[in-house]
Amino acid sequence: MANSSNFVEAMQKAGQQNLVGPNVIANALPFVGGGLIFTAIGTYGGLGVIHSNPALFMPTFWGALITEVVLFFVVRGIAEKANNSIALPLLGVYSLLSGYTLTGLVFLALHSEAGLNGVLMAALGCGVTFIAARSIGSNLSDSDGIALTKTVSIAMVALLVVLFAQLGLALFGVATPTFLEVAISAAGVFIFAGLSVVDFYVLPRTYRDDQYLSAALSMYLTYINLFIFMLRLIIILSGGSRD
Repeated sequence: MANSSNFVEAMQKAGQQNLVGPNVIANALPFVGGGLIFTAIGTYGGLGVIHSNPALFMPTFWGALITEVVLFFVVRGIAEKANNSIALPLLGVYSLLSGYTLTGLVFLALHSEAGLNGVLMAALGCGVTFIAARSIGSNLSDSDGIALTKTVSIAMVALLVVLFAQLGLALFGVATPTFLEVAISAAGVFIFAGLSVVDFYVLPRTYRDDQYLSAALSMYLTYINLFIFMLRLIIILSGGSRD
């Protein structure tokens, strides 16, 4: 959910009538797709580790997570300077690590009533959202685009507060009631679906055409987080673990 850090700068630039990078999204899309493929490979590798050496997974998970967070800021800084030859391989590594850290959730889904169909349904939901978001976001007026961006940014902050509170309670052994889990996951789905629309309005007004990897990183984060919340919701609604 690190893409929330892009909101302040994006909102400052979103009011410009002239597009900064009219082709930046078209340039970014192949790299978004490539990043998602690398993410799937990373998740597949993580599942392999769980099955072959379960004791090794958690140490490598934490190492991957810390490296992923650090690498995000490194990749974003390099990509914003349009140093694409350096940023591209780092983005590939970031996508692999992101997939590895998703392994736990996917493993849980596969061992729940959701199963593989639940994972595929979440991926399909992201694809449908992309198609709808592209149509809506590319045709937003300036007033509607800025209003939606501000609304989604406020909702994002609220979601982060709730998630940190949930994490804090979990550390003290307080489980979140199922109805709250459903509400949080559903809210995450709606917020990141809204953010996917915002991306198509904001990114061409924020990044130049040669900053396509910055746009790709922003879109990648949107759809990864959308997938996470969709899959969480599907797992809960399916009845949770069958073990």
